[in-house]
This record gives sequence, C-alpha cells and structure tokens, in this order.
Amino acid sequence: MTLYKSKYRIESIRLKGWNYLSNGYYFTNICTKNREYLFGKIENGVMLLSDIGKMAEKYWQEIPNHFPFVELDEFIVMPNHIHGIVIIEKNDGNDCRDVACNVSTRVIDKKMSSISPKTNSLSTTIRSYKSAVSKSVHEFYPDFAWQSRFHDRIIRDNDELNRIRKYIVNNPHNWAKDDNYLPEVAQ
Repeated sequence: MTLYKSKYRIESIRLKGWNYLSNGYYFTNICTKNREYLFGKIENGVMLLSDIGKMAEKYWQEIPNHFPFVELDEFIVMPNHIHGIVIIEKNDGNDCRDVACNVSTRVIDKKMSSISPKTNSLSTTIRSYKSAVSKSVHEFYPDFAWQSRFHDRIIRDNDELNRIRKYIVNNPHNWAKDDNYLPEVAQ
C-alpha cells in the first residue's frame, strides 16, 4: 500500500527526458524564501553585498572545490537570488570527492531512489551549495531559508550562452525590470 498515493508529490520542474548527469552548460537561478532581500542591495546599478551575500558569493566560488567536475562561468549575487552558469564536465563519471555525494549502496525504496537527486548531477551540486550557505548563515540569522526549488535552463549554443552571460552581468543595471524585483521591498 502506498501511503499518500502521490497525492502530495510535486511534479519536477526539470526538463523531462534530459539527463542532468550529462555534461553541459546550465543557467541557474536560486532564490531566497519568499524572495526576501537578504544578500544586499543595488545602488546606482551596483550590487552591494551584505554579510549573507558575501557568504553566498564565497560558497558559490567554492563549488568546484567540492565538485571537481563542475566549472563556474558568469554569476552574480542579487538582493534575493543568485544567477550562475554551471558547467558540468565529467571525464570518468565519478569525480565527486564531497560527503554530500555519498549515496548508500543499499536500495531502501526504489521509488524514492528514482526521484532523489542523482550523485554528480546539477541538483546535487545546487543542493550542496544551498546547504553550505544555510548552515553558515544560520549561526547568526536562524530564519534564513531558500525557496525549496531552483530554476535551470540548459544552454544549447554559444549565442544563448553569450546572451545569458550578458544578462547576468547587466542584471544589477536592470534590477527594476527583473522578475525577482519586489518594488514594495526595494530600498
């Protein structure tokens, strides 16, 4: 008997049929819970990081230290979200050297195993990043939280890559037009 019969299961927002273990370029957007402005503020088109924002930036830059198959491209920490291009480039399929990548060899529940993030995937990388930031921030700001999900886009060609890079670099200048901009909260 299935306990909840998938009644409370939220469908994945990942591209159906795409293997997120695959090498590729991924444009990611990770938001704070309720898009709360915690990472800093924009002044004259420049992002000024708060202490939490500095931690978010520091841990983002450290991702390749924990996931050697990951390279980082353009990124920016905004007042309530992070945009970044994550490049997954695996040689042997087993490059992760981080505790967050350990998985049990014992399959407890095939259903849960099939829906859980896969080792060395984009989801595992982002989950580990969010966890590291949360753990550090909770030491002085216990109410910090991320949105439970993150948005990604698989970058398909160089033209798209260059458009996304430009979007990221110009995001502070275009803050008032951003989907994550909340005019009632803006400083």
